[in-house]
Amino acid sequence: MATRSKEYGESSIKVLRGLEPVRQRPGMYTRTDHPLHMIQEVIDNAADEALAGFCNSIEVSLHQDGSVSVQDNGRGIPVGIHPEEGVPTVEIVFTRLHAGGKFDKKAGGAYSFSGGLHGVGVSVTNALSKRLEVQVWRDGAEHRMVFAQGEVLEALKQTAQVPKQKKGTCVRVWPEAKYFDTLQLPYQELLQLLRSKAVLLPGIKVSLHEEKHSKTQQWQYAEGLKSYLDEAIQQAGGQAWLFPPFEGAQWIEAGHESFAEGEGVEWVIGFSEEGACVRESYVNLIPTSAGGTHESGLREGMFQAVKSFVELHALLPKGLRLLPEDVFSRASFVLSAKVLDPQFQGQVKERLNSRDALRLSASLIKPAMDLWLNEHVEWGKRLADMVIRQAQVRQRALQKVEKKKTSGIAVLPGKLTDCESNDVSRTELFLVEGDSAGGSAKMGRDKSFQAILPLRGKVLNTWETDKDRLFANQEVHDVAVAVGIDPHTMNDSLDWNGLRYGKICILADADVDGSHIQVLLLTLFYKHFPQLIQRGHIFVARPPLYRVDIAASGKRQARKRYCLDDAELRSLEDKLRKEGVKESAWSISRFKGLGEMNAEQLWETTLNPDTRRLSPVVLGDAGDDPVKQCFHLLMGKGESAARRQWLERRGHEVEVDI
Repeated sequence: MATRSKEYGESSIKVLRGLEPVRQRPGMYTRTDHPLHMIQEVIDNAADEALAGFCNSIEVSLHQDGSVSVQDNGRGIPVGIHPEEGVPTVEIVFTRLHAGGKFDKKAGGAYSFSGGLHGVGVSVTNALSKRLEVQVWRDGAEHRMVFAQGEVLEALKQTAQVPKQKKGTCVRVWPEAKYFDTLQLPYQELLQLLRSKAVLLPGIKVSLHEEKHSKTQQWQYAEGLKSYLDEAIQQAGGQAWLFPPFEGAQWIEAGHESFAEGEGVEWVIGFSEEGACVRESYVNLIPTSAGGTHESGLREGMFQAVKSFVELHALLPKGLRLLPEDVFSRASFVLSAKVLDPQFQGQVKERLNSRDALRLSASLIKPAMDLWLNEHVEWGKRLADMVIRQAQVRQRALQKVEKKKTSGIAVLPGKLTDCESNDVSRTELFLVEGDSAGGSAKMGRDKSFQAILPLRGKVLNTWETDKDRLFANQEVHDVAVAVGIDPHTMNDSLDWNGLRYGKICILADADVDGSHIQVLLLTLFYKHFPQLIQRGHIFVARPPLYRVDIAASGKRQARKRYCLDDAELRSLEDKLRKEGVKESAWSISRFKGLGEMNAEQLWETTLNPDTRRLSPVVLGDAGDDPVKQCFHLLMGKGESAARRQWLERRGHEVEVDI
């Protein structure tokens, strides 16, 4: 039995100030397996100076005492007194969260395009360092400041006079061991990071000096992305290209109706028939190892261009349908996107989430690849031949699976709007709340692989329902027949050839009623279809609760943003204020339900695999028993007294949205 906690009162609420939140929860701000990401924050600042055109040299040094220094010849961090805070600006940069020069995206801002977004980068580096030294060369003077454990140890002072043309910043960092699993930097990752900066910043010299071995390496790429991809492919095995790589760059010009001036993409794409593929992407010089919407746009643009070429030249065999993976499976690429207002997944920025980036990449890459393929018809036909062979292999593999399926299956529910594909690795079933939302979902879906099953009213609470009585409820019957798997227990042996969809997605309103329907369906799957959860087939779609329409300002055109809940809405409003957008320049619309969304909105926010948020349903590390206890408390018919006690004890923690 759990012990009762101490008294909960006003003094129980702690307010973390300054850099204390970082030290309390470092994993929220950076990687804690090693300090490379906190060093990368300093490197990224130097790279942003180069991206803005004020720096042509970045020098990284690994010192024998375990410290790392990063020096650039950019403008130098401002050292004067901040007009609002009354302390040296360099001190604010290193000691205040959400402070920096990356918020001002208007014309004349210090950084129009940058990887830094939140103003927490080098302040996190400082917070997790036992010592940090900053040297700034600016306006004919050298300044120095020292921090320890994130606090000022030596105040900013001028240490020397220097020639006026000498400018830049040097930051030396001693990471604090207690925040990391190891202080050893992953050497190959560091080399990859520095080499990629040189590639993405043509003409910029990037160097790494190792004091211990008296060794210096330098990178400077005149040919840009192509030479980098060739080098990476050689390191991966040296497979031959099917034809010379396709490279290009497209940038948005002033006055564009959808995107800001200067946004765009640069790429090089190569195709090979065998061997490992190399795929790297960047946003404003930040490596996005987990990909994101800019990669999805590249994939979409490539697919549409190749598909158009194949159709134009009548190369596609009858009865064969091309899919994006047929084109993408043998592609290697390096993609560099420039986005004015990127939205990343988490502070580590491994994945780009900006929905606009998908349209940006696709709209710029497709016409360029269309032109390139039709200028090089022989190369285009070689590519088409390889893509068609990939599609034929995929189709034959699918046919082998289909032959194993029995023909005596139940008649599918009349409400089910099925998809065209039978490939379980692609197909998705959306269990949608209500006919109204079901109608929007049917119009907005991709009918090639997405099926829709509208559910009328609340699904039966099946926690205490016998398996033999399940099909007495029409909604439960329809779900089971559509999925193609009979009710079972965790120990039953099942024939998975009957499974019709690889993803079964619960799609309900973002309100209390929607949450109730989610719980009822999760109860059904956990109690009577547990192996679907165990095998990772069950998901919960997360539609937004708010849409924010933002008027045009500065370089940025009018745009819209979607927010899942109140917390995301508050975060977006804070971000807009920091960008200098007036509060009167945006309006907030609240969706009362999925039925209020038109087909386009539902596709963009909830159905599109590239931009939606879909949460997998998994069993936690605690095991099965706590889950059963929770379900029994919430759904058991004889547990009303226990539920009341639980609500009296924990009900104050819930924010009810009625």
